[in-house]
Amino acid sequence: MQVLGGAWRLLRAVLHVLHGMAVMTRFPRLSAAERHQRIQWWSAGLLRAIGLHLQVTGVAPRASATLVVANHISWLDIAAIHAAAPQVRFVSKADVLQWPLLGWLIRGAGTLFIERERKRDAVRVVHAMAEALSAGDAVAVFPEGTTGAGPEPLPFHANLLQAAIASGAPVQPMVLRFSDAAGPFSPSVEFLGETTLLQSVWRVATARGLTVHVELLPPVSTAHADRRALAEHLRQLIAERLAQAA
Repeated sequence: MQVLGGAWRLLRAVLHVLHGMAVMTRFPRLSAAERHQRIQWWSAGLLRAIGLHLQVTGVAPRASATLVVANHISWLDIAAIHAAAPQVRFVSKADVLQWPLLGWLIRGAGTLFIERERKRDAVRVVHAMAEALSAGDAVAVFPEGTTGAGPEPLPFHANLLQAAIASGAPVQPMVLRFSDAAGPFSPSVEFLGETTLLQSVWRVATARGLTVHVELLPPVSTAHADRRALAEHLRQLIAERLAQAA
């Protein structure tokens, strides 16, 4: 039964992704509010299709200059954040463009891509982020730079935070956590090591009782901030909330 249930969820998720691709072709003709509404609908729908319940606490940033900083656990993180805050633009590793179907959708949602193996590319992305923030956009980053197991965030890289400092935008920490019937941190969503995207998708589809918790903490000012100290402060805020959940 678990295999059949997983296959059914996977089929629903694929059909939902294909529907999203059809919706994306109309994006150039939509207003910003209409695009945000469809991004939120599609993201929440993907979570439901693959078998996740969504729980959101806290106040999401409005469509204004805010840098959202979140811990990184899974390929589902982007959908979870967009279900709570559809107006944010992501900064993501360029290799997600190679993901079947999802890569095309992630690009269409206005994502900024960074090639982490090229050190100079971070400078380009920081400038692009600062321009987006100065224009009033909300931007989201995963400062760990890779996915972790969940209970404790990895060290935060400070480079991308310079965009918020340079533009004077506040930083809003966001805490992501996936739980299941067995405990507050589900191993089913871990996307670590040599795990492929397809392997991870199947683990999620066959899991039971998954809930993604999205908690938005109060914004933090960047006035006169040192980016390394700011990065550690943000990490501590998120780590404390995860520890409380444990």
